[in-house]
Amino acid sequence: MTVLKNLHQELARFRLRLVAAAAFVLLCFGLLVARLSFLQIAQHDALLERAETNRVSVVPIVPNRGLIVDRNGVVLASNYSAYTLEITPSKVPDLERTIDQLSSVIEIQARDRRRFKRLMEESKNFESLPIRTKLTDTEVARFAAQRFRFPGVDIKARLFRSYPLGEVGAHLLGYIGRINQAEKKAMDDWSEEDVANYRGTEYIGKLGLEQAYERELHGQTGFEEMETSAGGRAVRRLRSRPPTPGNTLHLSIDIKLQALVERLFGERRGALVAIDPRNGEVLAFVSKPTFDPNLFVDGIDVDSWRDLNENIDKPLLNRALRGTYPPGSTFKPYMAMAALNTGKRAANVVIQDNLNYSFGGRVFGSATGDRAGPKDMRLAIVTSSNVYFYSLANEMGVDLIHDQLEPFGFGRKTEIDLQGEVAGLLPSTEWKRRTGKRPQDQKWYPGETISLGIGQGQNSFTMLQLATAVSTLSSGGQRYRPRLVREIEDVVKHTERRTASDALEPLALRPKDVDVIRNAMHDVTMEGTSRLVFAGAQYLSAGKTGTAQAVGLRAGQTYSSIKADERKRDHSLYIAFAPYEAPTIALALIVENAGFGSGSAAPIARRVFDYVLSGQYPSEEDIAKTQVGESGAPIGTPRRVQDVPLPGAAASDPAAAASAASAASAAPSASAPALTTGTPARPAPTAPVTPQRAPGPAAPSASTTTGAASAARRALPPVSGAAPAHRGASR
Repeated sequence: MTVLKNLHQELARFRLRLVAAAAFVLLCFGLLVARLSFLQIAQHDALLERAETNRVSVVPIVPNRGLIVDRNGVVLASNYSAYTLEITPSKVPDLERTIDQLSSVIEIQARDRRRFKRLMEESKNFESLPIRTKLTDTEVARFAAQRFRFPGVDIKARLFRSYPLGEVGAHLLGYIGRINQAEKKAMDDWSEEDVANYRGTEYIGKLGLEQAYERELHGQTGFEEMETSAGGRAVRRLRSRPPTPGNTLHLSIDIKLQALVERLFGERRGALVAIDPRNGEVLAFVSKPTFDPNLFVDGIDVDSWRDLNENIDKPLLNRALRGTYPPGSTFKPYMAMAALNTGKRAANVVIQDNLNYSFGGRVFGSATGDRAGPKDMRLAIVTSSNVYFYSLANEMGVDLIHDQLEPFGFGRKTEIDLQGEVAGLLPSTEWKRRTGKRPQDQKWYPGETISLGIGQGQNSFTMLQLATAVSTLSSGGQRYRPRLVREIEDVVKHTERRTASDALEPLALRPKDVDVIRNAMHDVTMEGTSRLVFAGAQYLSAGKTGTAQAVGLRAGQTYSSIKADERKRDHSLYIAFAPYEAPTIALALIVENAGFGSGSAAPIARRVFDYVLSGQYPSEEDIAKTQVGESGAPIGTPRRVQDVPLPGAAASDPAAAASAASAASAAPSASAPALTTGTPARPAPTAPVTPQRAPGPAAPSASTTTGAASAARRALPPVSGAAPAHRGASR
């Protein structure tokens, strides 16, 4: 059968299909052109950057961390390079098996495994983490020969922080540690420039000056741009910028004096702060017991951390900055100054001291050995009369005491250049109203005021506050913000920037009133409670002993019943300044649970003054007696300060000591300037003295977490609205 076709209809269909196919092809070409235009024009910059990123690898170069040196150029914190064995967990299929195999090539101890596990918990799994640090050349060579067996494992060279003197000055220096997740999260609030500067940086200051001056010490990160192949292999270096090392901190601290004071404390707990009242520079900043910051540099192991954290003596607690204590009788000169300043009591007013003071049905006593009789202000300070100051506190009232003594720095932060300072407590009615939980706890009772007069009750201050206060008093009211860093040196530009303490507005004290208090404190050293300690001194000084209760007495309890518990005994305190005529050093110190201030605290102060003012270093016999609280005036033949080597150097770490020495030897040495000759010019850095451990008892092992440095409160709760019971331990 013949099929008839409609030729015109077939042609129309063919043309339609041809047009559709052409349109489809044109559409495809249009999409390709549009996409190409989008990629080549709109996305040009972004794609070019991505291509360059694939072609060019930017490697950050971590800068050398800045040095920390004392006022005489002794290096306290430096850096050294060492090889580390590192694992990138994301590149290792079986981590435990790999570590087991590695241990047959390089020794890996159980503590290394524990530290590595902790680092994994704190870090992301694609980061390279050290399993072993400070490899020897032999270990490096041994691993290099077996490198092919361990994908994801490599040898790297890293800079390590070193503290050549070990435990000496640990609380003021602090330490560095690996950046944790909380710190990384805090970096989200930093500027882009600051975040970029920390690329490649894995360690950051954790405590002390390392933390407070982190930006100065870190330096500027450099970089290298390397052209890489498709396989990621480096082909050639395109350009680079070298890193800028961190600045050098020049401290006001005399580290040999610091080391001496730490030795004088022996195995006892306590703190000392010494300040130059002419400018606020801190000469010694001691907290005992202390710890070795080198333990934290590449991650502290679990056993060492447990020893520190669970130690009852709390070596990680910075007692000078965060330990708060009742000041005891060291508070009395300021009470007297407040009385003169307000006109509440003249210096010649005589109070009959019958050794007991009655108020509200309670009897407040005096210290054992006090003598009864009439006493004016001078004699009350010299003999440390409790009754005189009980009555004075009652006359002044808590709010007047607060308003008069707060300007001396009591109950508020000194704003020293360290983080974590606590404010202490100088009570007032407003404070109790604000902090009391129950209505009866928000009312201040008159009986609570009595104990304030002798530095007990709710009073609670740091040694830094006490040292700042005695510095202000010794200078007639001139105040300075205390500082540990006196100068910051730019090691690239070779310029120095002074960081002198800020002069604060002086207190409006009448010179004649100041003379009354200063003269009385001078007489304390001549005929009072510290006269035996300062016998034969080549200078005149002024001071005040203090004995503060560590615990209160319950009804019917006697002091002898708690004396057997060493940690419940009284604290020994001393404040002082010298030379009397024109003070160049003022200090405050406490020896915890050591009894009368004249027995344990004052002897340490005497030896500090001998060091600074007379250039005398105590004999070994004298140091041994002072360490156990059995010394008065120095015994034995004192040595010249310059003849005594610096104790406490870390002989166990020769690589760190050698690094510190080479870093310090870049400039010629200079002799140490005397602290009594004004503000000395900064000498060129010198290398630490050859590591030697001076004889004497070893420092106790340590305790307390870094963040758990809350000071032990010593305040005594009021009983029935009156002041807590006192046995008169205030001398």
